[in-house]
Amino acid sequence: MTQNFVNPNNTQQRPDGKYNSVIADIQKAGVCPFCPEQLKNYHKNPILEEGPEWILTENMYPYKGAKHHLLLIHKKHISTIDEMSATAWSELQELIKKANKKFNITGGTFFARFGDTRFTGASVTHLHAHIVVSNPDDPEYSPLLTRIG
Repeated sequence: MTQNFVNPNNTQQRPDGKYNSVIADIQKAGVCPFCPEQLKNYHKNPILEEGPEWILTENMYPYKGAKHHLLLIHKKHISTIDEMSATAWSELQELIKKANKKFNITGGTFFARFGDTRFTGASVTHLHAHIVVSNPDDPEYSPLLTRIG
C-alpha cells in the first residue's frame, strides 16, 4: 500500500491541466515530491539556496499574477511545525532575508503549509513555505488568490 503524500483535491486548476497530471503521477508513485531524493524527479527549477534544513527554489507552478513565487522546502520529511528545530526556524528566517535581497522584494506574502492538507489547502503533505509577490505595476494586474483549507 502506498502512502498519500499529495492531495489532488487541493490542486489549483490550471488551464493546461499539467499540475493536476503531475500530482496524479506522484499519487500513483506513492512518493513525497518534496523529499530530497525525489525533488529532482518532480521539480525542474534550480535550487537557489540550500542550507542544512531548508531548500529555496522558485515554484514550478506559480500563482497566476505572481511576480515572484518562491518555495522554501524543509529537507526532512516532516509535516508539522512542532517537528521543526530551533535551528530550522533560524535558517528559515535567514533564507527569507536572502530571498528578499536577491529578488529585491519590498513587499510580499509569506505563509507556511503544515499538517493536515484538508485545513491548509496544500497539495503536498510536507512542511513547506511560500514567498509570493504580486505585480501591481503590471497593466493587467489583479489580486492574487490562493486556497487555504
